[in-house]
Amino acid sequence: MFKLGEGLFMEMTRNSFLKTMSAGATFSALPGILKAQQAPAANVAGANSKLNIAGIGFGGMGGSNLNSVANKGHTIFALCDVDPNNVKKTREKYPQAKFYVDYREMLAQEKNIDGVVIATPDHTHAVIAAAAMKAGKHAFVQKPLCHDVFECRELMRIAKEKKVVTQMGIQGHASPGHYLIREWVAAGAIGEITSIDSWCSLSYYPWGHAGWSSCVGTKPKEKMPLPEGMNWDIFIGPAAMRDFHRAYHPGTWRAWWDFGNGMMGDRGAHTLDVVFELLNRRMPVAIDATSCGNNPDTHPLSAVITFTFAKPDLKVTWYEGTRPPRPVELPDDQNLPGEGGIILNGTEGKIVAGVYGDSPRIIPEARMKSFKRPEQTLVRPKGGIEGDWLSAIVEGRQSCTDFEYSARLTEFALLGNIAKRADTRLLWDEAAMKVTNIERANQWIKCSRRPGWEM
Repeated sequence: MFKLGEGLFMEMTRNSFLKTMSAGATFSALPGILKAQQAPAANVAGANSKLNIAGIGFGGMGGSNLNSVANKGHTIFALCDVDPNNVKKTREKYPQAKFYVDYREMLAQEKNIDGVVIATPDHTHAVIAAAAMKAGKHAFVQKPLCHDVFECRELMRIAKEKKVVTQMGIQGHASPGHYLIREWVAAGAIGEITSIDSWCSLSYYPWGHAGWSSCVGTKPKEKMPLPEGMNWDIFIGPAAMRDFHRAYHPGTWRAWWDFGNGMMGDRGAHTLDVVFELLNRRMPVAIDATSCGNNPDTHPLSAVITFTFAKPDLKVTWYEGTRPPRPVELPDDQNLPGEGGIILNGTEGKIVAGVYGDSPRIIPEARMKSFKRPEQTLVRPKGGIEGDWLSAIVEGRQSCTDFEYSARLTEFALLGNIAKRADTRLLWDEAAMKVTNIERANQWIKCSRRPGWEM
């Protein structure tokens, strides 16, 4: 059973979140729920070390991650991106870093790299991270960690085998709100949790309405000129080959099933993070989905997905392209967080928080005012999500969202995507890594891969 928020509801964009994040100390966990950090036996950098970090894919969030690394006094040692023209500003910022288009060439030639920051499209996260870890490099991978469930299991296995320090880039896990929510739950702030609502109200539709929305929703037939110097083969990676089109790049790949995990991967990896902790990192036994606007190429226009967990029975509902019903306890002059968030429904109240677990608040307001906040029991990571990874390398420990944790969190989100794609109810056998009632859904557990791009 689960027991449970202060802050004010604030509209928090990704950039404003990054600017406000810096709190903490090394990560710790609720007794009996989370394993203690264990120091990797290999590749310990040593105290006060200055690390050589390489960036692979840095035209978007990767550039922000590298800025954070550099601001903490470490060296941006090498850079790699398939489209040189899309990353000119970042290359100019780090002129000492040798530039590559092919990550395999970089890993083969640059033996002095300590760790890599990977922020490529979702479908190439796993194959690049696997190559980096096998080369003995520590790995920071932007969310979502993987593109299918098989990749999640493989990255978790390789990280454990190679004893490298790993991290998934979910900044909320290094934020105060994440830990406040967990402490409030443990203190019984809202009684027992009976259900959880979560959402991302963003949608790729209408097509082209934002810079991250593809201009079309089905595979284009026309061919566009390839940007000069771009390696399209590496961009395609394990996916089926197709001609270049602006519908895919730059920045518009996430809506496509072959390249991205949609809003469930993009925002769900953030929003479901604290939910996954509250669930003691358990996997659902069933996933129900109702999708609107499905097609074989792109994510649906909207969807409602319900995850059912056993022992105790609990349902988590994810709303995509829409929002959950407004809680009656929410004051009339307040709104739910705009782009996404969570509602923890309890027997004695509710907690509402934003996309990253930020600005948690108990409703009704009287419950918030009367709640006696517990003493801090969970130690916060220091220096944001990148800082925790860098410190973990230097100190020879694991990070707060190592692959043992983040691969399972990603698997949780990916099960929602599989149900969304199947548009039905799925029964999940975690141990067998198999959907037991709808055979066609298993094709998305381990997606087909282009020859030469096997894991």
